[in-house]
Amino acid sequence: MTCGLFLLAFGPQDLFLLSLFLMITANGFFKSNISSVLGLLYGNDNEKKDSAFTFFYMGINLGAFFSPLVCGTLAVKFGFQYGFAAAGVGMLIGLTLYKIFENKLLGEHGLKPSKTKTEVQNISDGTDEKKRVFALISLMLFTIPFWICFEQAGSSLTLFAQYQTNRNLFGHEIPTGYFQALNPLFIILIAPLMSLLWEKLRNNHKEPTSVEKFCISLFLMTIAYVFLSLAGYMSQTTMISPLWLVFGYLIMTLSELCLSPIGLSLVSKLAPVRFLSLMMGTWFLTSFFGNLIAGMWGGRYGTFSAFKVFASLAVFIFTAFLLLLCFRAKLNKQIE
Repeated sequence: MTCGLFLLAFGPQDLFLLSLFLMITANGFFKSNISSVLGLLYGNDNEKKDSAFTFFYMGINLGAFFSPLVCGTLAVKFGFQYGFAAAGVGMLIGLTLYKIFENKLLGEHGLKPSKTKTEVQNISDGTDEKKRVFALISLMLFTIPFWICFEQAGSSLTLFAQYQTNRNLFGHEIPTGYFQALNPLFIILIAPLMSLLWEKLRNNHKEPTSVEKFCISLFLMTIAYVFLSLAGYMSQTTMISPLWLVFGYLIMTLSELCLSPIGLSLVSKLAPVRFLSLMMGTWFLTSFFGNLIAGMWGGRYGTFSAFKVFASLAVFIFTAFLLLLCFRAKLNKQIE
């Protein structure tokens, strides 16, 4: 990742695709394995995994909050190469800290592959294992509509902030890129509260199942896009207040916290240990399809009004919510 970023910053334009290749390869090594190792740290203590992955998610978003502020400001003020270089320096710092603390904090977790069936989670037989994996893959499919809506942040919602939002604040114009910091900021603020909420509900035997949390997520995303559709409708006649986007991102963040860290936790609970990294990779593959379709959908912005783009997304995600609601009982039974 460091090499890819420094190549973007200082290398010739002819090596642009090589830079992206290095970063994509790095991400493939990184994302699925770090999530798998976190799951291994908790062993079979599945009750604590939702809270653990929620805190983990908060840590991820500390970087996501500062990156558009630091790298975005450097890119605007001095040039894109300075933003890429700053990210490369950040990766070097992260690598150094990891090497210093890995033995103390992680021990032997993740160093040796699982070799025997006895290391697999408490599954009575192969049939139960297959049912759980099938249920897990089914839930993964429902994350694709979520990512299609969520990843509008980098396309249609950014264009909406750029061209149809009044970004003047006390005589200064808010850079469009700063809106990208809203989601990680809300995660940093809300994730600890969500983690405590799940723990309290669990202690009172009222915690929703993972499937029910997914349902809540899709319903919240529906509310977010109904709200944004209203903002899009108003923007046809006037520039809207940035508070519309702030509130929209807030609801989307609540939706994300009910799905993304919960999904990571669910993979660590249900996937056979010998296939854990593979299943984590499959989980992240759904975000690839979501991002791909999100780009196509967001690309209609301009051809269609913001209202039509956001309203169509609201209908789409609500349909996904209704479908998951129909299969909720069956999936719950397979996961238990």
